[in-house]
Amino acid sequence: MAGLQWIERPLLVDPVGLLAFAGWGDAGESASQAAITFLEELDSELVAVIDPDDHFDFQVRRPIVELDSTGIRHISWPQNEIHAVRGAERDLVVVIGEEPHYRWKAFTSEVVDAMRYLGVSHAVTIGAFIGQVAHTLPVPLVGSSTRPDTLALHGLLTSGYEGPTGIVGVLNQALSNAAIDVISVWAAVPHYLSNQEYPPATEALAIKAAELLGISIETDDLARASRQFLSTVDEAIATNADLVRYVQRLEEETGTDQTEQTMRLVEEIEEFLRDQP
Repeated sequence: MAGLQWIERPLLVDPVGLLAFAGWGDAGESASQAAITFLEELDSELVAVIDPDDHFDFQVRRPIVELDSTGIRHISWPQNEIHAVRGAERDLVVVIGEEPHYRWKAFTSEVVDAMRYLGVSHAVTIGAFIGQVAHTLPVPLVGSSTRPDTLALHGLLTSGYEGPTGIVGVLNQALSNAAIDVISVWAAVPHYLSNQEYPPATEALAIKAAELLGISIETDDLARASRQFLSTVDEAIATNADLVRYVQRLEEETGTDQTEQTMRLVEEIEEFLRDQP
């Protein structure tokens, strides 16, 4: 059975692509939640899935038993899905799912084949890393691109990272090899808040991805979620003098020279990526 399984084969007009994966490289679930925002805010349809059987260790990522409204049990398998969005400023292909365990070359080939079939010529991949950053400041975004000169135009810090990579890094190369322009954007998530969803990074990634893709999405709900989350964090931290001083020190460090800040953030993402299992 082929790994890439088509449900529909839509005809899209000059579509762009957005790719995000849960798991490694998705600190605070920020990237995967940002991609889901596009599916929730725009009129999308599921057009293809990648069969998980060849790509997952089910003793590591076990399938989930769920009950429907009638009490019937169903098995939910780890899934990687391809959605098409029509009716926005331009057509969009969204690839979302979980980073696979096995056969990455075959997996990336399946994704690239789908993107080429659907006519994608430009793609944005998104991720999130754990950094020494303060939640009280705007979320830093670091980028890489097949055309590095475009990063500064979009206000992205440049990363020259070399080292271990995840499925996003492999896909960046595979898409580029297929003559699909790629910009990869990573958000920095405060390390002391990385064990939970981090709405500010989700909002920042969704806004930046929309800008890069040339697509408008409604972000009011994301902004409200960010404000509520940060307000809750501020209240909790206010009772701990050590944490207050620590956050203030992070604010001061981030307020240093822009070049020094860029180098520090790049070092942090490199350290984060190298430390992952």
